[in-house]
Amino acid sequence: MEIKTASYRAGKLLVKLLFGCVARVRVLRRENTNRAGGFLLAANHISHFDPFLISLAVRRKIDWMTMAEFFRPRVLGFLLRAIDAFPAERDRADLKTIRTAIERLKSGRVVGLFPEGGIRDGTRSLLEGAPLRPGASTLAQIAGLPVLPCVILGSDRLYSKRQWLPFRRTPIWIVFGNPISHFPELQKLHARERIESELAVAFKNLYAELREKFQLTTDDLPRPPRERMNCRASASLAAHPDGNRTGRPTISRARLQRLAAGTIDSLICGSFNLLHARHRLNPDKSGREMEAYVMKCERLTPREYYAAPYEPDVTKTLVNGHATLAWNSPIRTHFAANNIAHAEFFQCAQGIRAPTVLLLHALMSTSRDGHRRCAERFNELGWNACFLHLPYHFSRVPRGYWNGELAITCDLIRNAEGLRQGVIELRQLMGALRERGCREFAVLATSYGGWIGALLTLVESDFRFVALMSP
Repeated sequence: MEIKTASYRAGKLLVKLLFGCVARVRVLRRENTNRAGGFLLAANHISHFDPFLISLAVRRKIDWMTMAEFFRPRVLGFLLRAIDAFPAERDRADLKTIRTAIERLKSGRVVGLFPEGGIRDGTRSLLEGAPLRPGASTLAQIAGLPVLPCVILGSDRLYSKRQWLPFRRTPIWIVFGNPISHFPELQKLHARERIESELAVAFKNLYAELREKFQLTTDDLPRPPRERMNCRASASLAAHPDGNRTGRPTISRARLQRLAAGTIDSLICGSFNLLHARHRLNPDKSGREMEAYVMKCERLTPREYYAAPYEPDVTKTLVNGHATLAWNSPIRTHFAANNIAHAEFFQCAQGIRAPTVLLLHALMSTSRDGHRRCAERFNELGWNACFLHLPYHFSRVPRGYWNGELAITCDLIRNAEGLRQGVIELRQLMGALRERGCREFAVLATSYGGWIGALLTLVESDFRFVALMSP
């Protein structure tokens, strides 16, 4: 423990020296953090610099709950553990993380977390009224300790290289609110709801207080990191649309993009040819098997071919809020990883009866947060969103294979069964949602998901819209 405390202090000193040259931090009600005993510190999240800057403003040591992805690189994981940070899965409830947080809180330590679950700005931010994730209220209620709200503004401007020039001193504002009780007199569910409502009000009030006290402009308010990083490049392009700063003609940006796209396309096609070399089949045997399979399928109607057995586990798991679903796929394959169906349900403020859009983004499944950003946008529009992990994609990729490699090969029976598997699992999801009161659906799909979405429309009709993009 002494070693980790020393590591934390050494790291804090280095961070203070670094940010002391490039940032001017103004803190309101710092005294609220100097309380004895354990408590939960909940802050908004607008940049990767937030935990460092908030730690500088708090005298006590903070054990930050950090995304598990940051622990995967060995060196970074070692450094994070050296300062008592601990990993948390962003997309699902992790019992180990919850136990770790509660143990540290009950031992009198300060645990810091960002209840938004990631960097947020604009209407996606809790500062603008976006819904909170239930993690903070759950931890506070179980541990029986208060939550201290914190709002930070200005740190997102550090994404711009210009802000790191010596002695520029980017202004950053931090304010701490009053501790929010865990309401021991209320029942668990009511206590958590009360904590969430109090926390949401506190964030809005603290945000308004900073804006009013320091007369903040729109440039001081949170913006996306990409916008902060590209602001100078955008201004340069606007000033010199036809060439560089010297006025000399430059290569057309469109030509460069076409050249890059063509090169990437050639590399992708070549890599697929190499990958599929290991999927060669016996021509005679596979031909006979495929012919028998087609003859068998021709005797079935589309509804018979895509018949979806009732799956009670899906209906039971669909509760209010974000749900991660897993159930045994009705189509069994030779790959155990692909035999477990996975889906993620993102509920909007209107409840589970609101229309649900089915996200079938095979291309986005390689990114761990692409579909979540898409789901959040639909939630803002009053739609629930449900993301299905497509067969042989994302969490269903067998060990030793690439994402989607097994979905399209020379094994035509496996190709057909993979598409059938996706359609049947979607029908099981839709059936479970109908039991919960949802009556309208939509499909937004790309690539492999576009094929599955098109086949789904053969046997389902309750769609407000169907948007497909397939190669």
